[in-house]
Amino acid sequence: MWETLRKEEILKKLETNEKYGLNQDDVRKRREKYGKNKLRDKPKESLFVKFMKQFNDFMIIILVIASIVSAVVSKWQGENDYVDSIIIIAIVVLNAIMGVIQEAKAEKSIEALQEMTPPKAKVTREGITKEVNAEELVPGDIITLEAGNYVPADCRMLECFNLKIEESSLTGETEPVLKDADKICKPNIALRRYE
Repeated sequence: MWETLRKEEILKKLETNEKYGLNQDDVRKRREKYGKNKLRDKPKESLFVKFMKQFNDFMIIILVIASIVSAVVSKWQGENDYVDSIIIIAIVVLNAIMGVIQEAKAEKSIEALQEMTPPKAKVTREGITKEVNAEELVPGDIITLEAGNYVPADCRMLECFNLKIEESSLTGETEPVLKDADKICKPNIALRRYE
């Protein structure tokens, strides 16, 4: 929708000022209404689910089947020698436990890295440009991008000069795309690369 509107219409709809930005009261109200500028985390899996996923490997399934066959053959022959089956199952279960532990450590490391270096954004509020955590942005904030910055939110450009955005994580294209703040799209047009 925003790509079909002129700059003045966007500023009016978002009730913001290009030079002054939002005041703290507006920011607080919008954060209460829209929440943080953050993607929802997918629900964490329980330990049981993580444990069961360890058995999704083809070789693990073969080992479990082999241990069952070994136990059935042993019982059928009347030997009651289940040592091989018990050893195979013990190794498979131990492997699953180790997999769950390693996965949990990796998740904790990733979470620690994300908390350690949260993305920042330069935002103009009450006429002052300051740096805030990107998750603190709200609709209507005026953001300033400089060379090397990540785009911290879904944004509509108000003004730019020779701006190229590297969109490979979204589109797979390796070349940066030149952007034009004055480009107005027709309604219901599929968004695509504009040069």
